[in-house]
Formats: sequence, C-alpha cells, structure tokens
Amino acid sequence: MKEININEIKGIRIGHAQSLEGGTGCTVILCEKGAWAGVDVRGGGPATRETDLLRSENMVQQIHGLMLSGGSSYGLEACSGAMSYLENKGVGFDVGVGVVPIVCGASLFDLVVGDSKCRPDKDMGYAACIASEDNNPQQGNVGAGTGATVGKYLGPERMMKSGLGIYAVQAGEIQCGAVVAVNALGDVVNIDTGVKMAGILSEDKNKIADTEELMLAEIASSRNVFSGNTTIGCIITNAHLTKPQANKLASVSHNGYARAIRPVHTSADGDSIFVMATGEVEAAPDSLGALATHVMAKAINCAVWNAKTAYGLKSASDFSVD
Repeated sequence: MKEININEIKGIRIGHAQSLEGGTGCTVILCEKGAWAGVDVRGGGPATRETDLLRSENMVQQIHGLMLSGGSSYGLEACSGAMSYLENKGVGFDVGVGVVPIVCGASLFDLVVGDSKCRPDKDMGYAACIASEDNNPQQGNVGAGTGATVGKYLGPERMMKSGLGIYAVQAGEIQCGAVVAVNALGDVVNIDTGVKMAGILSEDKNKIADTEELMLAEIASSRNVFSGNTTIGCIITNAHLTKPQANKLASVSHNGYARAIRPVHTSADGDSIFVMATGEVEAAPDSLGALATHVMAKAINCAVWNAKTAYGLKSASDFSVD
C-alpha cells in the first residue's frame, strides 16, 4: 500500500470555494461519467440532500456530484450551483427534454465562525465546480472546512479550529481516498499514536482538555450541549461497487470516524459519509472496507493538522502535537 494524491483517481475532480472573511465555504466532488454511490448518516442533527435517493431499493444507480458545505441547512443551496454547472455541460440523467444532474449534499454548522450571514450559495457552488477543473484540491482552512471547529461540548469559547482533510492510498490496482470536513463536538486524536491533536481547551486555554472526561463528570446531569457540529465526508474509489455495496462501505467507513474522533456520533452531531465509486476494478468488499476506514481516519487527522489558527481560535499548530 502506498500513499497517492487523490487526483490520481481517474474520473473524479475536486474543487473548493470559500469566503475567508465570512468563515464558510464548500467542496465539490464531481464524476461526470457517473459514480455508483451510497451514504450512511449518523448522529442526531444532519443537514443533507438526496440521501433517500441513495437507498438501495431506489431507482437511480449513479450520481454526478457531491457537495460538502458549511452554512448549516442554508449551505445546501450550493448543490444548485453544481446542478447548473453540470447541466451546462450536458451531464445528468436523461429525462427526454434535457438532463437532470444527480447531486447529493451535506452541510455542517459554522455560523458562529466569521459572518453568520455569509453562507455557501448557488454562486459559490458553481465557483467550486469551476475550481475543480484544475483538480488540485488543498487542505485545511478551505472549502467546507473553512469554518470547521472541534471540541464544542462547553460551547464555542473553548473550541479549536479544524478544517478539511484529504488522504488517499493505492493497494494493488485499488485506489481509495477520503475527503472530510471535521466539525465535531468531540476531540481528534492521532490514530497512530493516540495523542490528542485538537479538541476542547482547558479553562485557561493553554492546553487541550478531554471532552469524554468532562462528559462523564456530568453524566447525571442534562447539559444543553452546543449543537453546531457535524463531520461530513466522502470515500472515493476506483473499485466496482453495486449500490448496496456502496451503502455498506459508507457504513463501515464510520469506523474511521470512531478511530479519530472521541466521542463521535453524538446527538449534537449529524455525521455523514458518502461513497463514490467509478467502477474501474474489482475489489473484495471487506478488504476495501478496511482500506476505507484507514483513509477516512487519516483524512480526519490531516484536516486538523493542516488547519491554521483563525477567527480567534487556536489550532493544532499552537500546541506541540503530531
């Protein structure tokens, strides 16, 4: 197994658009030829689009794009920009009088960062598609990760800056990568060392505390936890998958969230993982699941490590962590 650039997966393009002043943005993943797709939504507060379409029993087998965005539910409007972009290129499901591009989406809550009135919209979604033509996606404070934060159990005063992460590998002919915007209530740990990379700050904000310890100390009480969370991501692979297999892979890939985020899938998170498969090569489903879990966990680590201090929030770079 070797690490690769995610843009080496043929047929897939990734682009970002963001407002650094507004503290929000969006990330699009396009597959104009169509990708077999699945999704698994967990946690109590999701903001999603076209997830029912991906249920195994429903008709449409492939999608043409996925939009990950900030802006909470407002940010789902960015999907319309991707639809316009694809329609202009004649890409979509042929309905006889034209095409209908199939674009799924998920948004995270970043309204407390930057300008709460600045949200990803149709124009920003279209701009992300234009940026995808370069297919050279960056990491950190970009796209859907522009306003992402972690460690929010005690509210925004003690949270840290996170971002968007990308990680991909190749094993034999199988290529598998992950794109993820990390906006969790919990803390993020280095999956290789177990060291906490980012999360809830101590009261004096000079070190990273432990969200699980704080939660257990209050286990008998009912705290109204800060609800501005949700980690959203996508597994991208060149493997051939049926729609049910893609849905199962999305489910298994949540193990990557569990390896890197503690706690994860809380009632205040809307954690979602999509799968997009180009169908180029055959793969053993369980082996691919193990690979997808690994790249998702690594991508979460990359999101935190590449995040920069911004909006008055500390990042991992402010502490001596790997």
